[in-house]
Amino acid sequence: MNIATNRNFKDECRKWREYRKLSQLELALNAEISQRHISYLETGRSHPSREMVVKLSEALDIPLRERNVLLQAAGFSAMYNETGLDEPSMRVVLDALNHVLKHHDPFPAVVVDRMWNVKKQNLAAEMMLSPLLAKPEVAEIVAQTGGVNLALLTLHPHALRANITNWRQAAPQFIRRLRGEASASGDQNVQETFDKFIALAEPLESEDILTEPLLPVLPLELDLNGLSLSLFSVITTFGTPQDITTDELRIEAFYPATPETEMFFRSQIN
Repeated sequence: MNIATNRNFKDECRKWREYRKLSQLELALNAEISQRHISYLETGRSHPSREMVVKLSEALDIPLRERNVLLQAAGFSAMYNETGLDEPSMRVVLDALNHVLKHHDPFPAVVVDRMWNVKKQNLAAEMMLSPLLAKPEVAEIVAQTGGVNLALLTLHPHALRANITNWRQAAPQFIRRLRGEASASGDQNVQETFDKFIALAEPLESEDILTEPLLPVLPLELDLNGLSLSLFSVITTFGTPQDITTDELRIEAFYPATPETEMFFRSQIN
């Protein structure tokens, strides 16, 4: 949502409530305060304390980056830091990420930020992505954007999507996921960026989307230099983030959907 700090808290509180599609009563129940108090805050009859802003932010499930903006709109200083992974205070987080990535070998796993920029990856992910990223057209996109963005490369017609053999089944689910993440963030920058990525996808015909029986998970079918791989992913986030960086990081761990895919990865990494 990227709320401007020169706006009033009352307007921004109402915007977030309406954005989350909650009534004043529903928000009051979630925040364990009275509906009258919500009404007073949204009309400006009452001004929130710092603690109340945090309480409402939690009830509205506002990301930490946007909570800082809401705090500033109420006249308070930002509460949450955005610390680089290489900072000493983030050592415990970095160690945890490295442990999870290493433990997931021989299967691929990557760490991405809110924009889907790859921050870290394990050996299996590097082995899987390296031949794809080495393609000249993909290397050019990476050079232009300054890094590996999995969302962009997945949807770009000249990038990784050329290796996705079940594109018409997987693409609608992936696009739905991006839109859901953008909506949950409330961040206009995220929404605009993902809209640009999604615009790169070819129009999908509805009859092409559901042509097979539904499975518990939707595998991602890849053609890796003539080798067929079938994978599905599980996403892990930090349960109680207190820093913007940890709030926005996600680990996407891929698992083999077929015995052949499992055998391939196990044979590559000892």
